[in-house]
Amino acid sequence: MTDSGALEPYGVRAVNRTLDILELLDEPSRPVTLGEVVAKTGLPKTSAFRYLATLERRGYVARTANGSYLPTRLFGHPWAGDLDELARRAQPMLEQLRDQFTETASLGALDMHRAFYVSTVRPRRSVRVDINSGARAMIHCTAFGKALAARAPEDRVREILAMQGMPRFTSRTITDPDRYIQELARVRRAGYAVNNGENEVGARCVALALNSTAIPLAVSLSAPADRMPLSRIRQVVDAFREFDDAFGTVGGTP
Repeated sequence: MTDSGALEPYGVRAVNRTLDILELLDEPSRPVTLGEVVAKTGLPKTSAFRYLATLERRGYVARTANGSYLPTRLFGHPWAGDLDELARRAQPMLEQLRDQFTETASLGALDMHRAFYVSTVRPRRSVRVDINSGARAMIHCTAFGKALAARAPEDRVREILAMQGMPRFTSRTITDPDRYIQELARVRRAGYAVNNGENEVGARCVALALNSTAIPLAVSLSAPADRMPLSRIRQVVDAFREFDDAFGTVGGTP
C-alpha cells in the first residue's frame, strides 16, 4: 500500500487516500472496520469515516449490520462486466413486461449481502413503485432477496442475515432468521417469491430466480398492492417463465 502522505509528482492526495482504502478493502475476505482503516491508512478517524461514507453513497462499499465495510460489485466484482451485458440483453424483455402489466419490472442479482437491481424499467404512471437501476436492498424484506437466497446454502443465508441485520420496516417484515429460513422453504416449493408489504407499506412485489443464466439472477414486478392482487400472481409468474425461456435464447449465459 502506498504512503498517501508522500506524493509523487502530479499526485493527488485525496485520490491516493481513496485508493489506499479501496486496496485495503480488497485484501481480506471479511468486512473491514473503521478502526482498521484508520490503523492501516494513518487517516484521522473522522476523515476515514468521511471517505468511507462517500464511497458508500457512490455504491463502492456497503456497510454491514455491525458497522464494518465490504466492497460491492462496482469495485472489482467478478461479474461486473457480465451484469452490464446481461442488463443490455434484458432491456427489451423488461420493457415488454412493463408494458404487459404497466408496472415496474426489474432484473436483479445478489451483490455481496444485498439484492442489487441490475436494470429497472418503470411505467408511465403517476402512482407506481419507484426502483432505480443500481439500487440495493436487504434480502430479508424483498422478493428479489428471497428468490435469490432460496437458491443459496442455508449457512450462507444466515451469514448474510447476521451481517446485514434484519431491521423491521413494516409490521409484515420478517425479523427472525429461523422464520426467514422457513419462508425460503416456501419460496422453493412455490418456485417464486413474494414481498407482501414487508419493505414498504402498500407495495407488493413478485420475483422469480432465472434458470437461463450461470450468474444467479432474478426478475421481478413491483406494484401498489391494490393493483397486484394475490389472484394475479400466477399470471405474473407465467410471464416470468416466458421471460426466462426467451432470455436463454438471446444468450442469457455469458
